[in-house]
Amino acid sequence: QVQLVESGGGWVQAGGSLRLSCAAPGHAFTILSMGWFRQPPGQEREFVAAITWDGVHKYYADSVKHRFTISRDNAKNMEYLQMNSLKPEDTAVYYCAVPSPYGPALTSDTAGSSALYEYWGQGTQVTVSS
Repeated sequence: QVQLVESGGGWVQAGGSLRLSCAAPGHAFTILSMGWFRQPPGQEREFVAAITWDGVHKYYADSVKHRFTISRDNAKNMEYLQMNSLKPEDTAVYYCAVPSPYGPALTSDTAGSSALYEYWGQGTQVTVSS
């Protein structure tokens, strides 16, 4: 079982920035590929970004490319999502997620599928006002 704890959500005006953090306390963080998803109000959960365990490969949804940056600090057991140039349509609950260690590898073909991910955080609310 992998427990995930998100933080850093809040309210911001359009054009502003926020940084989300995700921790996996008590787990061997360095072996985990990780991802971020979001669920806008009244909509389905959607992929945002993902990063391989070594930080070498990063994948982004087209809607956030060039505005959001995913990163990780394995020494601190933390994953981050830096969100810049925020838009009202970025308003959502943001979730940190970890793939099953026994499932397919995180690749450009698999990163966007929620079925790849076995463990999910509780979510953190991000609200962007116009």
